[in-house]
Formats: sequence, C-alpha cells, structure tokens
Amino acid sequence: MIEHSLHKGFYLLVFTDLDGTLLEHETYSSEAAIPAINALKEKNIPLIFCTSKTRAEIEEIQFQLKNIHPFISENGGAIFIPKGYFSHKFHITREDANHLVIELGTPYTKLREVFNQMCTHLPGKLRGFGDLTLKEVADLCGFSPSHAILAKKRDYDEPFILEDATAEGLLQEMASSSNLEINRGGRFYHLTGPNDKGKAVLLLKDIYKQQSARIKTVALGDSLNDLPMLKVADYPILVKKPDGSYDPSIKLDNLILAPESGPKGWCEAMLNLLNKLD
Repeated sequence: MIEHSLHKGFYLLVFTDLDGTLLEHETYSSEAAIPAINALKEKNIPLIFCTSKTRAEIEEIQFQLKNIHPFISENGGAIFIPKGYFSHKFHITREDANHLVIELGTPYTKLREVFNQMCTHLPGKLRGFGDLTLKEVADLCGFSPSHAILAKKRDYDEPFILEDATAEGLLQEMASSSNLEINRGGRFYHLTGPNDKGKAVLLLKDIYKQQSARIKTVALGDSLNDLPMLKVADYPILVKKPDGSYDPSIKLDNLILAPESGPKGWCEAMLNLLNKLD
C-alpha cells in the first residue's frame, strides 16, 4: 500500500494530461516540469496521468519519470492501478501481471466498425490511426518509429484526421447514433465510447476515498478533451497552447490559468498551487 501525505487536513491528488501539458508539444520533453514533479514526490502526492495516449505509451513515460501511481489511458478508456497499491478491495474488470484494470471504454473493434461507416459517408475526408502507417503516425506526431508502434496499440480510442471541418456535425450525429462520442484533442479528433477523462477521474477518486475520506483534486490540461477532467477538479489548471493562447472553449469559474505553455507552464502553476496550499 502507498502512503500519502496530509495537506491542511486533506489528501491531494494531481491528475494531468500529457501532450502539450506535462510534455512539450513538439519534443515531448518533460524536463521543464521536473522541479514540480520532484516537489510532488517529496510530499507523497500522487501524480496520475490522464491522457489520450495508450497504455503502452504511458508505461514508458511512467518508467522514465519513475512514477509509481495509477494512470488513465485513452481519454478515460481504462484505469490501471498497480497491484498492491491499495489495501482495500474495489470492483475491477480484469487484472494482468502488474495491474488491476477498470475498463470504461468501448472496444477498439467497435470503434473501427463505426469509423469505417463514417469513412464511407465522407470518402477521402477521414483518416484514423488504424488507417495510418507507422511512418505516417511518426511523421504526424513527431514520434520515433518505436514510439509510433506504441501509439498504434489502441484499445478504446480512435484518433483521426478530419480534412473538412464542416463535416464535424454529421460525424457527431453518426457517433451519437452508435452511442459513441467525438472529442477534439491537441492534434487529432478522437472517436470514443461514452467514457471521458472526468468519469475516470471521479471513479479513481472514489477508490482513493476508501483510503481517506478527505481528498481534493488538481487537474491540468490544455485542450477540449480535458474539459471533463477540469470540470470535476477542485483546482482546474489550464495550460497555454504552444502559440501562447488558451483554448477558448474551456471556461470555468474557478479555472486557474498557467502562465506559460507546456511543461514550463505546468511546473509554474503546480508550484504556485503547492505554495498556496502549504
């Protein structure tokens, strides 16, 4: 079981997006965020990745940053909790060698079936990750070939390119008729089930609450697909886009605006909040 530290009589959880937030948009470096990451480790505050990335991608970043906490993959598609992390029991979908897994998303095969129907209605205007070669994924995302392999290991989320933005309404209707949703991320649109980051955050928070009833949450993101996560956080932080703007579609009364973009803004905002809470 992992022990966490009390702050002002409550336990703090930090949920964060990765691309364009904790990770720099072009280089995917988290170097500028290291001071805040280390501050969280020193205070035993869980840093929980909540991202559109796949499990395979997240596990690599977990290893690089020596992060031992649960994580949420593919826009709330699944929650992965290290075995032995909690002492109490809770409902899970399945387990593997290292994790207890709670699945919230729609299987990728179902997503691709609907996506292919969309492609039939809009020929030449859509391309999903399932259609892209490894080289195309690498080129579009700025990935190495090995990273592109991890990004294509999808279970609950189909990222796609839309060549005609005027078709978004039609796609939303088609998705809704199949009980699916379309959300916009930093680089791609995403076809998912009715899962989202906010639902996964609330479920994981409830599991933590079985360990300690008094919990407050921080959430950091930069794009529209982060809005469900930001909405349910006690301290929602919006990180600037690479061009220095904030996503105009994200408006919350208690929203905290990070002063910079990417991991630099992430770090400054996180350290400022920790100082206020101490």
